[in-house]
Amino acid sequence: MPKQKNPISTVPWLQPDGKPVSCVEKLALLNGNLSEIRDYCQDAFEDALLMGCDEKQVREVFESIVKAIENPYEPGKTNNN
Repeated sequence: MPKQKNPISTVPWLQPDGKPVSCVEKLALLNGNLSEIRDYCQDAFEDALLMGCDEKQVREVFESIVKAIENPYEPGKTNNN
């Protein structure tokens, strides 16, 4: 089965004020990260399906992982690194 690619290069990355991110280096990094995430998720998804997991459940688990990601840069949060 051929892997379908999302059009990552067309993601309009936006700043909190709604203005587009325009720095070429930042866009390359963001798009590269997104590509790696997509590829890793695709591999994990295919593994789960090959092992007999329910497709709907796998998608729900992936979605819950994304929803649980925390923003360490929120005002009021401390960064101890």
